[in-house]
Formats: sequence, C-alpha cells, structure tokens
Amino acid sequence: MSDLFGVEAAPATLPLSERVRPADFTQLLGEADLFAPGSPFRKGAESDALGSLILWGPPGCGKTTVARLLKGHSKRPWRTLSAVESGLPDLRKLLEEANGLRRLGSKAPRLFIDEIHRFNKAQQDALLPAVESGMVLLVGATTENPSYSLNPALVSRCQVFHLQSLQGEHLENLVRRAWSSPEGLGRDDELSSGAVGQILSLAQGDARASLNLLEWCVATLDAGQELSAEHVNACAQRRPVAYDRTGDGRYQSISAFHKSIRGSDPQAAAYWLGRMLEGGEDPVYVARRLIRMASEDVGLADPQALGICIAARDACEHLGMPECALALMQAAIHLALAPKSNSLELAWDAVRQAVRTHGELPIPNAFVNAVTKFDKRRGVGQGYLYDHDSPNGYSGQNHLPEGLWGEVFWKPVERGFERELKKRLDWFEARREPQSHPMEDREP
Repeated sequence: MSDLFGVEAAPATLPLSERVRPADFTQLLGEADLFAPGSPFRKGAESDALGSLILWGPPGCGKTTVARLLKGHSKRPWRTLSAVESGLPDLRKLLEEANGLRRLGSKAPRLFIDEIHRFNKAQQDALLPAVESGMVLLVGATTENPSYSLNPALVSRCQVFHLQSLQGEHLENLVRRAWSSPEGLGRDDELSSGAVGQILSLAQGDARASLNLLEWCVATLDAGQELSAEHVNACAQRRPVAYDRTGDGRYQSISAFHKSIRGSDPQAAAYWLGRMLEGGEDPVYVARRLIRMASEDVGLADPQALGICIAARDACEHLGMPECALALMQAAIHLALAPKSNSLELAWDAVRQAVRTHGELPIPNAFVNAVTKFDKRRGVGQGYLYDHDSPNGYSGQNHLPEGLWGEVFWKPVERGFERELKKRLDWFEARREPQSHPMEDREP
C-alpha cells in the first residue's frame, strides 16, 4: 500500500508536476462548472458532505489533485489504496479497520482507491457491502468508463464526476505558471509561444505529460539557451498517440469512425481510421467493423461495398501494417461516399421478430422434398412449380409459411442500386399468385 497524499511539503527533489499541484480549488484550471465557487461539488467538498463518488477522466486531467483537495477538507479518517499495488487482503484489512471505527462511534472513513477499474470482480464485490452500508465513503479514480469497467451495483451507489482533459488556455496557463512560479522552475526569462505551443501539441491535453516534458526540456538546456520549439521537439522525440486498445477509448473511437462513415463524411472517416491505426489498433479488427458497416449502413444500395471491405480484410491478413493501411482507407472512403441504406438491418430485425413471435411454422407442403417413395405416395412436394419451366422463369408462388403470407421484411430504399432492385421487386410482386392456399386449384 502507498499513500498518495503523504507529502506535506514540496521539496525541489519532487517532480515538477508534484511541486505545482494545486493546493486549493481556486488554483484548479478547467471544469469551471464543476469546481466553481457555489457549485454543488465545491460546496459538498468544502463542507465534507459528499457521499461515495468516482472521479472519471483521462490521464493527467487532475483526478488525484481533486482527491487530495477532498482530503484537505475532510473531517473524516482518510485511507488510500492503489488498485495496481493492492490485493484483496489489503482491502479486507482496511474494511476491518473501518468496521472497528464504526463500532467505536467514529465517522466512516473516506477510502481513496486509485485506478479502481483495475480491481477484479472479487475485490469489487468485497467493497460493495461496505459502500452500500456507509461503512466507508469511496473516492475512486479511474481512466475507464465506470459503466464498462466497474460493478454496476457499485457504480449505482456512487456519484460519478466526469473530468475532461485540459485544453487551450488552461493548459498554457499551467505550463507558464510552472515555468515562473517559485515552487515550479522559478524562471524569470520569457517562455516563447513556439515552445509552449509545441509542448501543448505533444501533451495532447495531459497536464502531467506537459509538465514532465517541460521539466525535461529545461534540464537539457545549455547555459543561456532559450527554450525553443525545436528543442522541445528534440527532447520529446515522438510521443505515442494516446489510444486505449482495451478500454472505453477503443469503443468510442470505433463509434466515431462508424458514425463518420454513416454520415458520409470521408474526411472524418479517414481521420478516425488514422488515429486508431497510429495508436496501434489491430487492422483486422478495423476491417471486421468495415465489413459490418458495408451491410448495416450501405447494403444493397451499393452491393460492391461488401466485396471491397472483405478484400481490405484480406489485405490486412496478408500484408499487415503499414502496407494494409491504404486498403483500409480505400474501403472506408468508399463506404463514406456510397449511397446509404439500412434496409438489410431492418429486414433482419423484422425476420427475427417474426421467428420469435410465430415459432417454427410448418414448411408449406409444396416446398418439402419428397425423399422416399412413401413421401411421394403421401403427396409430399405436390404443387411445386419449377420456376425455369414458367414464363419469364418465374412461377409466382408464395414461399412463406401460410401464417406469414403478405408479410414484408425487406423494404428497399430509393437510393443507389436499391432503386433498381425495387423495380425488380415490384415486377415480381405484381405477378405473384393471389395469396390463397398454394394447393388450391392445383392439379395433382
């Protein structure tokens, strides 16, 4: 176990990000609605009236800082666990301590758990009764969407606060404050706008990353050398793209990609594709999603789309990255610019509903194969008309079970190739036999 809040002073040996950490709510940047004077969160924190809560947000957005401020205002015992370093025995020990405090009439302690999404099911299940009974007041910090990563019962007993990355002027103010403040670098020279801009670009909203980069850049300056954008680049090299291949970020990215294609926005589709691939996403996973989109959002409005996406999947399996990236780009842009139709998805939903509603209706006798002589003597298969022997190669028979005659599952749209398919459908339907029993008026 480690106490993330055990440092009372800010000695020069601490990292810059630790030395300039806000000491009160007035120093927090961003999240004006959440932390402003008089806001529910601020009032609850300052009066120690908050219940169990979860702080959710990307790395470097200030979750630990907010938790530290909550500790400063808390009139309760405060305990800390790191889900990365602690196991079930550590958690049970703290819960036993909390139970002992309750028996003594003490206030329930606040329990801060960093990276709480890393707790497994057994650990979360062990924590749930203590949170539910109020034996502990939970303060959890997570980079993952609690709806996906935490026990729903645990989440339902907590207030979830969503923190955002610092952007624009807020992140710039943080960097400049760290540059000049006595507890920071204590510099009295000017920090160039080019250097600040490059730091912000590389940090991608991560406050901790921006301060770590600033500290490293200053440490490598020669005497009298100005911090320039070029020096920042030389120090940073190439920061990996922030992308979570296993958590909520992955599914939000693929969702944005899918919606860009559905919205016929090839520029956005190209961007989200590149962002995922640059972040290390499996190209075959992207290809599989494109194959789904080809049928879900384009379908028969452009029948070639499915084949192009399957070919892109084959390119991923045979070539791998980076060679297959262009094949994925080709498929994504083709889908984005293709006419759109969700008629296949609607038809599939309608068919599933019919199957669930009506069960296994009998197959019409005319379409059952007469396998044995006994079947033939019973008249199995009688009434079937061989379409190739009919005028225009079309018999017009109703092939649905009798209980579903007249049902329409697939409805073409007036877009793309489905316009042509609708003409064909109308031609066939106009010549389909009246919806009477298929054996009526048939010669044996």
